[in-house]
Amino acid sequence: MLPKGSKVRIQDINIVGNESIADSKIKKKMKGTKERSRFTLHPDLEQVYVDSLAQPDDFWQTYGFLQPTRAFEKLDPYFRFKLFSSAKFNENKYFEDKGKVIGLYNSKGYRDAVIVRDTTYKTHSQNLNVDMQISEGKKYYFGDITWKGNTRYSDSVLTRILGIKKGDIYNLELLEKRIGKQMSQEGGDISGYYMDYGYLFFQIDPVEVGIRGDTIDYEIRLREGPQATIKEVRIAGNEKTNEHVIRRELRTIPGEKFSRQDLIRSNREIANLGFFNPEKIGMNPVPNVQDGTVDIDYTVEEKANDQLELSAGWGGYIGLTGTLGVTFNNFSLRNIFKKETWDPLPSGDGQKLSVRVSSNGKAYRSYNFSFTEPWLGGKKRNQFSVSLYSSYQNPYAYNDYYKLPGDTTTSTNGHFKVLGASVSLGKQLKWPDDYFTLIYSVNYQQYKLKNYNYFGIPGFESGTSNNVNIKLTLSRSSVDQQIFPRSGSNFMVSAQYTPPYSLFNPDKDYSKEPASEQFKFIEYQKYRFNAEWYVPLSRPMGSDNKTFVLKVAAKFGYIGRYNNRTTLSPFGRFEMGGDGLSNFAIYDRDIISQRGYPVYYTSDPSINPENGQPANYSGFTVFNKYVMELRYPFSLNPSSTIFGLAFLEAANGYKDLNEYNPFRLRRSAGIGMRFYLPMFGLLGFDYGIGFDRLQPGGGLKDAAKFTFMLGFEPE
Repeated sequence: MLPKGSKVRIQDINIVGNESIADSKIKKKMKGTKERSRFTLHPDLEQVYVDSLAQPDDFWQTYGFLQPTRAFEKLDPYFRFKLFSSAKFNENKYFEDKGKVIGLYNSKGYRDAVIVRDTTYKTHSQNLNVDMQISEGKKYYFGDITWKGNTRYSDSVLTRILGIKKGDIYNLELLEKRIGKQMSQEGGDISGYYMDYGYLFFQIDPVEVGIRGDTIDYEIRLREGPQATIKEVRIAGNEKTNEHVIRRELRTIPGEKFSRQDLIRSNREIANLGFFNPEKIGMNPVPNVQDGTVDIDYTVEEKANDQLELSAGWGGYIGLTGTLGVTFNNFSLRNIFKKETWDPLPSGDGQKLSVRVSSNGKAYRSYNFSFTEPWLGGKKRNQFSVSLYSSYQNPYAYNDYYKLPGDTTTSTNGHFKVLGASVSLGKQLKWPDDYFTLIYSVNYQQYKLKNYNYFGIPGFESGTSNNVNIKLTLSRSSVDQQIFPRSGSNFMVSAQYTPPYSLFNPDKDYSKEPASEQFKFIEYQKYRFNAEWYVPLSRPMGSDNKTFVLKVAAKFGYIGRYNNRTTLSPFGRFEMGGDGLSNFAIYDRDIISQRGYPVYYTSDPSINPENGQPANYSGFTVFNKYVMELRYPFSLNPSSTIFGLAFLEAANGYKDLNEYNPFRLRRSAGIGMRFYLPMFGLLGFDYGIGFDRLQPGGGLKDAAKFTFMLGFEPE
């Protein structure tokens, strides 16, 4: 053995006695004990134990080179590449890894497997070898499984939940997982089913009652105990947020039966508030055996989540440019007149207040205000929101600056103004389940044009358009948290309708009217569908539960007319490509970003999007988009959440349904980073390559697109 405190790297792990499980699979299980990389033509092979079970080398005769596992084992003495593995020897980790090796054998049916002996020693190259000799024993199978002590569920129900049949390969780890010896959030085990119905004092023990040759019979003994009633629910750690904001999110109510699933759901609801560090939410049931009750202690850790957006500049002729925006995500309207609560504004009631002013000098300015009360009335999750916004754009703002002396033909008087308001009410549903929300909203936008010919529609350079519509949105969200979801899904389907003005006068052909009259009161029907799934690809690692996560998303949108006697206005359509920030909301369009592409104006992928906007472009009426992202968090600290991602995207927009082809898509791929800073919200950088931009004679430089994303995920 090595002197204590010495640091060496592992050269080889030599395993003998293993006949049923290959060396590579055993070494893969040893997470903390890894071999070093190697490239040599003269391997220095040293080994203490002799493998009495070794078979003659028939690698070439049995075409072993066609089997990747055997081929790598054959190459191992000469070439071994371990990029991300540390080969430093750690005695504590090695001890744990020996237990994992036996666990691997047990999971394959080898109940009697043991490591007969093992040793570590220095080689001639002053590295370390690890040798171990394994006795596998024989392979076992499950026999009869009987139940004792169960009254809540019948034997047949428990057998179905267990999912282990007579004749299955013996696997103690699987058996203990299915009965719930180790509790998991996913549930689906027998202990979970009992805990969900209040059996907090439930106990379960699998007992071997007979071994017949290679078959093991089990009797699973249950002690159900009484159903526990929740007595007290205590909350600690909320220094800023009022207790009723947390308490109304809890599913664990005093006087009701204890439920493990309600406890897990309460954790999710607290995390999704966004006011607390999701990694530090504590839930501790404290059973009171004497009276059959349970107290539940919740602990939270506040985190900053208000956001500030600030930029300013002076452009000489342009004038003042910049943005000032503040968002208070834990606002308190009822304390607005209490000076002692201002820090800097009254907070703690979970309301959201947002104010934003943006200016680009003479060319553009906008004002936005919104307020959200997530629990209107305080008793049910009825989300009430109101928003007001106004924007002004002058396309001729710089004409005077560039106008030549004596030029009287260039117009300097024109604008595009938008005034809008929206009121919405969202209600949490109980069917099909309580993850669903139904939102009703009433919206109004007024558009005023003066000498503004951006849309390329004759007769629509000046005038006023009014857009009155109602929108119904059905959504379902089951993600575990908002910033870096590890599991769950988001679904949304919406329908938006203006009054069918043309149906009130069926004899009139509105399409033959002047554009300024046609669009005086805008008429359309609009539909959107979004779906997102988050799937963890690895087990949580470390104290902050880091894991690879796969995000898959699909989106679809359509806007159309009620009948052929009307013309669809240029407002409310879809704009494709870019970073999702360009012309944001100016034309009341849904901006559908696509990383790796600028804004494009045709659905033909063979046409380079840099060709510019055609004269007759008014936006797309149909689009579809597909996204796949692989994410990994580098930091889950609530003060600076950082994760990287690699993405594949495919999307396209279409002029109308006749042109729609869901498989004619613009494709892109790239990498990116996301930074969540409480003061600024979600910041992001993406570098994407649009494959359909790889024109003959071009290259990756021409196809690449660097995207800066601020404050939201691109559509």
